[in-house]
Amino acid sequence: MKVSENDGKLLIFLEGRIDSNNAPSIEKDITGALASHEGKEVLFDAQKLDYISSAGLRVLMKVRKSFEKPLVLTNVSRDVYDILETTGFTELFDVRKAYRQISVEDLPIIGRGFFGTVYRIDPETIVKVYKGKDAIPMIENEKRMAQKAFIAGIPTAISYDIVQAGEDYGSVFELLNARTFNEIVKNEDEPLENIIRQYTKLLKLVHNTQMKKGDFPSYRQRFLDYLDVIREHLSDSQFEKLKNLLLNMPDGNTVVHGDIQMKNVMLSGDEAMLIDMDTLGLGDPVFEFAGLFVTYQEFGEDEPDNAMSFLQIPQEKADEIWQMTFDHYFEDKSDADRKKLLERIRLVAAIRFLYLLETTDLKNSDLGDKRIEHTKEHIDELLKTVDHLEVARYY
Repeated sequence: MKVSENDGKLLIFLEGRIDSNNAPSIEKDITGALASHEGKEVLFDAQKLDYISSAGLRVLMKVRKSFEKPLVLTNVSRDVYDILETTGFTELFDVRKAYRQISVEDLPIIGRGFFGTVYRIDPETIVKVYKGKDAIPMIENEKRMAQKAFIAGIPTAISYDIVQAGEDYGSVFELLNARTFNEIVKNEDEPLENIIRQYTKLLKLVHNTQMKKGDFPSYRQRFLDYLDVIREHLSDSQFEKLKNLLLNMPDGNTVVHGDIQMKNVMLSGDEAMLIDMDTLGLGDPVFEFAGLFVTYQEFGEDEPDNAMSFLQIPQEKADEIWQMTFDHYFEDKSDADRKKLLERIRLVAAIRFLYLLETTDLKNSDLGDKRIEHTKEHIDELLKTVDHLEVARYY
């Protein structure tokens, strides 16, 4: 049995078969390792463990009794996991399954965002790969949120497997012959008017869905947190006005996707479906439109080629998507009302964009300082006319 110490943790590697023949010697080895590394956090790596009998389980139980909290068993194969689950050990130990290995090297990319890249595995399945092992909690959280949204009636793809791709991890989704709305627009497979109609219909379906407080994070609170991050870029007056505008908003139960740009909407058959559900939250739809404005308008202000590099469409097409989506969603409003709605959306979008500039490599790019200055100018301009931020009462 191998042991090693890494980052102050004792790693014990369980290998081969553990049964009545070798359980006593395994117990002795584990006891000795614990004694020589007293006080260390203990993790058992079961990647090479093929089988464990009741005798081996009793060894683990003896070890477990000497610790106050459940021990961690990582890289557990499906067969060994079945044994642990059947015997109730998954209730006593923190058991983490081994992840199926895949290669994405030759897979076509169908979407790329700040946090992950989406690949097509085959006509029926896609995988969204996040960078690094730290992404696993994010993947598991997205899966839980997608399940809640699905039960509430929002059409979404739910991950059925977590896989490992090299040093990275990803979620696998089943989407039968699905294409993103962005692909359809880019290839001009359908008239844009038809796509926008489906798109705004999905937006309204999401925004007509109510959840309980606590089911998803509050978008109002998320943007209040954003304000703290971008505080250094704002005057005291700007900071207080923005904070008061956010605090005076109703903290509603309306579902907001948060990143519903067309790369995250897929057409499966005749049904529009959402992916990238880790951004879900609750709040006014102004937060939704702020995200869309950043994607289709804000980035292009100082970098006209951004739409082509990120969305593979010219900025003129991005402008058209934004304007048509806005017009269709608020199609029963007057021009005066739309002007006020757009001002609110642009102000919330400015907070979001400034936060992105502050917390990503965008800040250090050639356009970083220019974008920050322009965004601050927009905030100063919009604060002169915006007296509240909600748009929910208008749709």
